[in-house]
Amino acid sequence: MSFFINVILPLPLEKHFTYEVTREEAEFLKPGMRVAVPFGKTKIYTGIVAKIHQTAPEVYEAKPIEQILDESSLVTGIQLEFWSWIAKYYMCAEGEVLRAALPSGFLLESETMVQLSTNPDIDEKNLSDHEYLIYEALQTQSSLKIQEIMQLLDKKTVLPVINKLVAKNIVVVNQEIFEQYKPKLIRFVKLEDKYKTEDEMHRLLDELSKAPKQRDAVLTWFHLHAQSKKPIKLKDLSHASGASSAIIKTLIDKQIFSEYHLQTDRVQFDLDEADSSLELNNWQQEALEEIENVFSEGEVCLLHGVTSSGKTEIYIKLIEKVIAEGKQVLYLLPEIALTSQLVNRLQAFFGDQVLVYHSKYSVNERMEVYNHVLGDDLKARIVLGARSSLFLPFKELGLIVVDEEHETTFKQFDPAPRYNARDAAVVLANMHKAQLILGSATPSLESYYNATHNKYRLVSLKHRYGNVLMPEIEIVDIKEKYRKKQMTGHFSDRLLEEIKTTLELGEQVILFQNRRGYSPILECTTCGHSPQCPNCDVSLTFHNFSNQLRCHYCGYHMAMQQKCMACDSVDLTTKGFGTEQIETELKALLPDAKIDRMDFDTTRGKHGHQKIITAFEQETIDILVGTQMLSKGLDFRKVRLVGIMNADTLLNFPDFRAHERSFQLMLQVAGRAGRTQNRGRVLIQTYNPHHQIVKQVSVNDYEEMSKEQLEDRYQYKYPPFYKLIKFTLKSRDYSRTNEAAEWVAKGLQNVFKENVLGPEFPPVARIRNEYYKNILLKIPPQQSLGKTKSYVEKILSSFKSIGAYRNVRVIVNVDPY
Repeated sequence: MSFFINVILPLPLEKHFTYEVTREEAEFLKPGMRVAVPFGKTKIYTGIVAKIHQTAPEVYEAKPIEQILDESSLVTGIQLEFWSWIAKYYMCAEGEVLRAALPSGFLLESETMVQLSTNPDIDEKNLSDHEYLIYEALQTQSSLKIQEIMQLLDKKTVLPVINKLVAKNIVVVNQEIFEQYKPKLIRFVKLEDKYKTEDEMHRLLDELSKAPKQRDAVLTWFHLHAQSKKPIKLKDLSHASGASSAIIKTLIDKQIFSEYHLQTDRVQFDLDEADSSLELNNWQQEALEEIENVFSEGEVCLLHGVTSSGKTEIYIKLIEKVIAEGKQVLYLLPEIALTSQLVNRLQAFFGDQVLVYHSKYSVNERMEVYNHVLGDDLKARIVLGARSSLFLPFKELGLIVVDEEHETTFKQFDPAPRYNARDAAVVLANMHKAQLILGSATPSLESYYNATHNKYRLVSLKHRYGNVLMPEIEIVDIKEKYRKKQMTGHFSDRLLEEIKTTLELGEQVILFQNRRGYSPILECTTCGHSPQCPNCDVSLTFHNFSNQLRCHYCGYHMAMQQKCMACDSVDLTTKGFGTEQIETELKALLPDAKIDRMDFDTTRGKHGHQKIITAFEQETIDILVGTQMLSKGLDFRKVRLVGIMNADTLLNFPDFRAHERSFQLMLQVAGRAGRTQNRGRVLIQTYNPHHQIVKQVSVNDYEEMSKEQLEDRYQYKYPPFYKLIKFTLKSRDYSRTNEAAEWVAKGLQNVFKENVLGPEFPPVARIRNEYYKNILLKIPPQQSLGKTKSYVEKILSSFKSIGAYRNVRVIVNVDPY
C-alpha cells in the first residue's frame, strides 16, 4: 500500500505537490515538518508537509522524497491554517506565503550558497568525514553551491550534513550576516568620589606634579564640571585639555577617573520611569477597565487615544495580565527601526521576556527567535516586531497589540503575499482565541467605521498624560506672506520667530517636509527643458549633498548639469523643495544652531535611524528636519515646536485616501510637540488655510473629519463600503501591455459591468523600462467576495494561457491601500 504527502513548495504554484513516502516515513512525518524534495529536472527544494494520505496523484507520477529534515514539526497547525487563509484572501500562492513566513535559513535549496561563518567555533574531532570535507573545501574558496557539495561528497542527500554544520555554527547559508544592533555607547568620565574633598584634591594635584599632561587633564575636568553640571564626555575632555585618550586611560587605570557609558544609565533611568509611570491616572484606569470588559465579551477593541495620552502604559498593564496566565503576546509596530524607545521600555519592565523580530536581523538571529517562540520559551513571552512577526509559530497566543494601526507600513506591497498585517492580525487572533487591541491617535477610517458599526468596540482616551494641554496649532497663510514679502526662503516670519524663541528657551524643534532631496525639478529658464530619467517617466531630483541628479524610482543618477542639455543655456533654476534645501537654508539663517535631517538618504545605514534619534534625545541636535519617519510614535521630551513646511503637497495627492492620510500625518507630527509639562506649538504653512482638513487638524477634530470622509467614500463607492482589488499589468513592451490590459478589463467588465475602472496608466507609467497599467475592481457590500475572486481567477488563468501575453505580468493586490 502506497503512502503520499502533499508538500507546500517555496514557489508561486497554485497547488500543493504530491510525493511518495514509505510506510515508516508516513508514520514518522507530521504536518508542518520540512522535507527535501526534487522539483523539476535537477533542483531540490525544502518544502513543508501539509497532509499525509494514500491517494495517488492522477496527472503525474509521484516522485519519492530526498530526505526528512526535522524530528518534530517546524510549522504549527494554526500557522498552516493561517497561511491558507492569507493565500486565499490575498489571491497568491501558499508557496509565496511560506517564503515570507519562514526565515530563509530554514529553506535550503540546490542553488543555496554555503559560506564559513565569521568566527566558527570548530573542534575538528567532532566533525564527521562529510562535514570535514565541506569545512576543508571552504578553507580554499569563499562559498560553495549545494550542487557543488553534492559532487564533492558524491551523494544526493547533503542537506542534513549542511543542517548539522549550521547548527554547530561552522557555516552560514545564503545570507548577509548583520551583527545585532548595539546602541552606540558614548564614553563619559567622572572624578572618583574620594577626590571630591578639597584636601584630597590638593594631594592629588601634588602627586601629579611630575606628570603635567595628566595634571592638566584633571584641572580641565574641574573647569568643565564647574561650567556645566552635564556629564562630561571623554571626547570633550580630551579635546579641551589636549590630552590624548591614552593619558586619560592612564588616569582611569590609576582610579583617579572612572569611565561610564550613557546607554547603561539610560536603561536604568527607563527602569525607574517604567515602574513609576505604571501608576495609571484616572482616565487610563477607566479606559483599561472598559478594554477588559470588551475582552471579556470576546470582541476586538479599538483604543482611540490622543497623542501622548499614555496608551503604552495601558498596553503594559494588559500584557502583564496575559503573561501572568502563562500566554504569549505579540506587539506589532509599523516600523521597527523607529521603536528602540519602546524596546527599552518593555525590557525595563519585563526583563528578558521580550524578543524583537524583524528583517534587519541576520538570518541566524531570526531562526533563533523563531525557535524560541516555537519552543514556547520563557524568553519569548513577548514578541515585539514588524508585520512579518505575524508568521511566528505561537503556541499559546493570548494578546495581539497593533500599535499605530493606521500606518500604511502594515501593508506589504511587494513581493506577494500583499497582506495587511492589521487585518491579518484580526484573523490570527480569532484562530488562537486571543484578545486583540488596535491603538492609534488617528485610527484608519476602516477601523473607526467597524468600531462605530458594532464590528469592533471603541474605547476613547481624550486627555494627555499628566494633564498636559494639546499643542496649540497655528495656520500660516504663505500666499499672503509671499505677497507681503514676509518670507525668507521657505520660512515665514512667524515660523522663524518661533524657532528662535524655542532655541533661546533651550528646547528643540522638528520641521516636517514630506519630500527628500534638495529640489524635485531642475528647469532651464530659456527653453523650459528639465532632465528626465531614461528608465522611468519622472524628472530627476537634485541632491545638493552629492551634487547629483537622482531618480527616486530606479536609482539612476548623473552629475549636476552646469548648462541645459537641450539648448546649452546656463540659466538653470530649481523648482520645489525637499528636506535637504530646508537644512541648507536653516544653516544659513541660524549658523549657531545644531541642525540635522532624518530621511531615506541619511538613514541608509543599518543604524541610521538609531543614531539620529539617540542624538536628538541626548540634545546634541537642536533642529531636526525630516520626512514622515518623524511621525511614527516617537517620544521626545524637549520638543516645544513642530513646523509643517507645506501642507498642500500632502493634500493634493491623487489618491482617494489623500485627505485621511494628510490628517493623520499632520496630527501625528503635531503630537511630537510639548509632551511634558509645557504646552507645545505647531505651525502649519499652507497656501490654502481654509482647506477643510487643515482646519480640522488645527482643532484636532477627528470625528468631524471621519464623518465627512466617510460620506465621500459612500458617495464614490470606496472602502470601507466597497472592497477593492487592483490589477497591475507590466511588461517591457508598450503596445503588448496596452492590449493585455484591455483584454483583462473586458473580461472583468462582462460580469462586473460599471464596477470596473480602467485600464489606466498610473501617474508614473514607466519604471525601470517596464510599462505599468492599472485596473480597479470595486466589490459592492452585498456581492459575495468568494465568488468574485473565483471568477477573477478564471479570467486570469485564461489570460495566462494566451501565448501572445506570456511576457505580461499581472499583479493582483487585494485591499490595495
